[in-house]
Amino acid sequence: MAARASSSHASSGDVGFLQAVEIFFDKAAKLAEKNGVHPRTLEHMKATDAVLSVTFPIELDNGKWEVVRGYRAQHSRHRAPVKGGIRFSPEVDLQEVEALASLMTFKCAVVDVPFGGAKGGISIDPKKYTKEQLERITRRYTLELCQKNFIGPGIDVPAPDVGTGPDVMSWIADTYRQFNISDVNAAGCVTGKPIAQGGVRGRMEATGLGVYYGVREFLTYPEIQKSSGLTGIKDAKIVIQGFGNVGYWAAKFFERNGAKIIGVAEHNGGIFNAEGLSVEELLQHRKQHGTFAGFASGEFVQDGKSLLEAECDILIPAALEGQITTANADRIKAKVIGEAANGPLTPGAHDILIAKGVTVIPDLFLNAGGVTVSYFEWLKNLSHVRFGRLNKKWDEQGKQQLVDLVEKEAGRLLSESERRNIIHGAEEHELVYSGLEDTMVSAARETHATAIKLGVDHRTAAFSNAIHKISAVYEGSGMLFMS
Repeated sequence: MAARASSSHASSGDVGFLQAVEIFFDKAAKLAEKNGVHPRTLEHMKATDAVLSVTFPIELDNGKWEVVRGYRAQHSRHRAPVKGGIRFSPEVDLQEVEALASLMTFKCAVVDVPFGGAKGGISIDPKKYTKEQLERITRRYTLELCQKNFIGPGIDVPAPDVGTGPDVMSWIADTYRQFNISDVNAAGCVTGKPIAQGGVRGRMEATGLGVYYGVREFLTYPEIQKSSGLTGIKDAKIVIQGFGNVGYWAAKFFERNGAKIIGVAEHNGGIFNAEGLSVEELLQHRKQHGTFAGFASGEFVQDGKSLLEAECDILIPAALEGQITTANADRIKAKVIGEAANGPLTPGAHDILIAKGVTVIPDLFLNAGGVTVSYFEWLKNLSHVRFGRLNKKWDEQGKQQLVDLVEKEAGRLLSESERRNIIHGAEEHELVYSGLEDTMVSAARETHATAIKLGVDHRTAAFSNAIHKISAVYEGSGMLFMS
């Protein structure tokens, strides 16, 4: 994990994560103010609404006690509930949580998901605890959220993030349910749950799939094609930093659609093969050995981060913030950078890359697939019905009648496989994929159109669109208690 930049780096553009988000926001805010957004609204939008900081003791298996610190930030409650992940990492602190919560607000607005932004975390290294200890820590943290009214289907809905997954979300949901036994919508207090606990099919791969959809859409625009020399995903050479949930699924979908994954970087080394790597074989090797070292179909690179500078068409940082800085930005050779992680570029690095003509597809758009499908899961929990359950058979019957008519008029019977493919009614994961693709394509078009119209980079364009959407809510509501 890269160390956080200190204030001494501010002049070079490598600043702390929260300050970086504020710098990006301020750039777009200046344009928004010129276009009629009130300065008071912009100041309100920039500030974090509420922050919770808690400490609690946890008894370890050896009988000793440890004090654990956790956070939850609610950046903007212009929409309810607020939404954002919970991460378990020793690097979690108040600044990081506020920065991520702020980013979530604008991310939701970019993809038209009707949530405010939030984020939470516990300052622990989950690898150092047993599953039972992690469950106790999670449940105690959830109790703190319940007591302070920082969780609920209509208040604040967490989701997985770095170091957390479906198990942690399931513990959160169960703990919330125990303290809110009359809440019929209790399952909607958190998303990213296992299917058996009210999760939605397609959530696990959602962020990585959204990254694929977003990059694919950007590569259809003539301006991007001209600057990058790329006309699509097929045969594009891609390097991915981070092989967790997001990095793996992004790699999987890129590979499935004809791209070559030539490099994958992790904290303990990377792997490179100019002819392409097998994503599934690489995953199985890392699961077995905990490292890419020894993988037969590629060259092991001790310094995984150095792969960011490899010759490639598309670079996908899918790890942590602050990975590309002013120290290495001028050595980046990719033509397109897709920010699958939150804040992987510092403001200074972003400016260097834009000046070089690199297309940067920003995080607040590109990794919004997770929150989009979390929105679908939340809707499923509130409606208490699986997507497709009410209409699948109706759709199939309608298609059956149409096929029968076509066969009669054409004088030709379809084969059984042809008939099945045509008549097939959508399953839940197919509806989720469809909704996610539509969301990412629409947001990409809106972001690109604004970038062209204003003559700005795509990050500034995405922030600008988000600011205008949020200001419409603030100002349209009358700004109660603000005057």
